[in-house]
Amino acid sequence: MKAVILAAGEGRRLQPLTNRRPKPMLPVLNKPVLEYVVEAVADAGIDGVVLVVGYQRERIQTYFGDGDQWDIDIEYAVQEDQLGTGHAVQQVRSLVDEEFLVLNGDRIIEPSLVEDVRATAGSGTNATLSVTRVESPGQYGIVVTENDDLVRVEEKPVGDPSSNVINAGVYRFTDAIFPAIDHSERSPDGEVRLPSAITHLAAEASVDVVRYRGQWLDVTYPWDLLSVNDRIVTEQDGAHNRQIDDTAAVTDGVTIGRGATIGPNATVKRGTSLGANVSVGANVVVSNAVVMQDVTVADGAVIRDCIIDENATVGPNATVSGGTATLTVEDTVHRDVSLGAVVGANTELGGEVVLRPGTVVGDDVTAEGGTVLSGDIDANATVHGG
Repeated sequence: MKAVILAAGEGRRLQPLTNRRPKPMLPVLNKPVLEYVVEAVADAGIDGVVLVVGYQRERIQTYFGDGDQWDIDIEYAVQEDQLGTGHAVQQVRSLVDEEFLVLNGDRIIEPSLVEDVRATAGSGTNATLSVTRVESPGQYGIVVTENDDLVRVEEKPVGDPSSNVINAGVYRFTDAIFPAIDHSERSPDGEVRLPSAITHLAAEASVDVVRYRGQWLDVTYPWDLLSVNDRIVTEQDGAHNRQIDDTAAVTDGVTIGRGATIGPNATVKRGTSLGANVSVGANVVVSNAVVMQDVTVADGAVIRDCIIDENATVGPNATVSGGTATLTVEDTVHRDVSLGAVVGANTELGGEVVLRPGTVVGDDVTAEGGTVLSGDIDANATVHGG
């Protein structure tokens, strides 16, 4: 049985972090979210994988290749236009057998869930849907069941959710899913969504439900990347070549990539991952931060609750104080979000720049020394001091 992993999405709600990479390639502890999914599939004993790719697909195909590193065989199907998860599954029709698994490529789960869903193969039903409970179910598909049979999946319901049981994003299908997708209702924006097709199947015959209580981590918004990173990090990664000054303090719960350097009297605290070749200067404080590869943090800077994309520069004595903020993403207001700032790729923050909580700085921005930034800063902008 093959596993199909959906990895074609752009992840607009995560911009600017997804301007140069597909959402599943966002790093958690210096490896892509998608790699955690691939590892779960491989650890569950499945050796045939189809990756459905689309937006910025070269980054995925270059990274994963033919799957040899994970002892699996990887094939690729291309979703040229991102028209929904159902449309993505349609792209693998010629690559799968009569029964196959489907997984979302942007949710970190345990191999046991893959095993449990695969165990329903041969049950005589056309589909299996996995479900789990979360504290904030409104942004996911609510699953309605009756006597352990699926009734319907409510895709991101409006108003108060009727349940905290959601679609966990791991499925088993027979080839009956393809005509169900063909006949399922399209969303107002023209997308063909997999939950609609599953509801269509459930109206005609039983759909198995597998309940899951293990680790389930999703990155939907930038601040999710910080919380997921903190949830997974448990100890320093000592396997890579790195240079840490004897006077620097690095706590437990920090991951440091190959070639990274940490200068004198710097402090790196729990929940932080430093990517490859990151340079942390003297007297820097970094706490609960995702700092991607090739970033430079100059002497005396303070970085808290912050995501810094590749090849950015943070000038001396710059400050991201951290804390909570109110942000609006795609017309939805999110209050009391723990996010100090997001700094886009190739951005240069000058000395003594201050970023207010919730600031989102686009790619290729130049902020001159002494400026105070807040809100959204457009890509390629130059912000003058004074």
